[in-house]
Amino acid sequence: MLRASDTLALSFDALRAHRLRTVLTILGLTIGVTTLITVVTIVQGANAYVETKVAGLGSDVFQLARTPFAVTDFEIVLKALRYKHVTYDDYQAVAGQCWECTITGASGTAQVRARHREAEVQDVNLTGQTTSMERIDTRPIERGRYFTEVEHQQAARVCLIGSTLRERFFADADPIGRIIRLANQEFTVIGLYEKNGAVLGQDTDNFAVLPLSTFLEMRGLRSSLTINVKAPGGAAAFERAMDHARQILRARRHIGPNQEEDFFIGTKESYIQLWQQISGAFFAVFIMVSSISGVVGGIVIMNVMLVSVTERTKEIGIRRAMGASGLDILRQFLTESVMQCLLGGVLGIALGFGLAELLNSLTAFPAAVQGKVAVLGVVLSSAVGLFFGIYPAARAARLDPVEALRTE
Repeated sequence: MLRASDTLALSFDALRAHRLRTVLTILGLTIGVTTLITVVTIVQGANAYVETKVAGLGSDVFQLARTPFAVTDFEIVLKALRYKHVTYDDYQAVAGQCWECTITGASGTAQVRARHREAEVQDVNLTGQTTSMERIDTRPIERGRYFTEVEHQQAARVCLIGSTLRERFFADADPIGRIIRLANQEFTVIGLYEKNGAVLGQDTDNFAVLPLSTFLEMRGLRSSLTINVKAPGGAAAFERAMDHARQILRARRHIGPNQEEDFFIGTKESYIQLWQQISGAFFAVFIMVSSISGVVGGIVIMNVMLVSVTERTKEIGIRRAMGASGLDILRQFLTESVMQCLLGGVLGIALGFGLAELLNSLTAFPAAVQGKVAVLGVVLSSAVGLFFGIYPAARAARLDPVEALRTE
């Protein structure tokens, strides 16, 4: 039996003797592995990004609202729009009666235009909050301050803004103390939130926060509120707080024991689960597409190896006549197949990581480059080489030495 080093040397010489064929064979598998690596890195990056930025509520915070927080069924959303609004009185009831709820706040949102002098920004997310939301909201304030309870009670015209409004209105200037117009009303900027960035192409910094009392004066009864509850102390305390808040709202809305609730509860996990359902579907489709590319590359390798066996029949006969066993021939051809696949896999991993980093830097798609993805690429390429190289190698090993030597 030949030594492993001799088998590697023979396989390398055979591949080097047919450079163009080897390059074309490697190219097919490289494309498949590149596709796989790019898709996996983008999906993993998106999952991590959503977990840290979209679902930034914190594990000890839940919300109650009229419409669902995380759902893919549009019929449920349409049905929820016919439910009664969650009101300020509902918030006060939960805040006053839920002893399991450590901190309770309320917020309302609307889309408005913002102006400063001649500059205008469309579709600004205007958010009204109670002062207690300062201890619930996870967005850090970079400069300035949050509004006070007195300002909330007096419905003061003050606001905090996101970095998008700061960049559009004040460039590098300090926005604190400046006047902007929100929904055609003047507000004094008292705080600036840290930049959060875009989430899958959506600007998360195009917003302004003001006292909820001011928001309700502007929007009146047109907006349903969201009740936000912080309940630290572990999973058991969190569940008790959710159950108690649910019971308070059910009682206020006169919902019987067997009646369906006309409000929804959302947690950080519900956002993450929804995203994982969506990304899982895309991931399955992309994996299927990249797997097809890998299979096509494997078929190309099998065809090339079969042609190689036919062309090298006399070489195989000479080697058998000189004492090489069928197992030696099998190992040589399998080694050639795996070497091509490994080289294609390594190139595919490098290209996949390169494309992921390029997408990460030039587009809104996040990507997470992880070592285990590289291992996945190596395993995939090795498996393809072994699977599609077995038949040509076995065919070469079964050749009769006498018949092979007669071949011209």
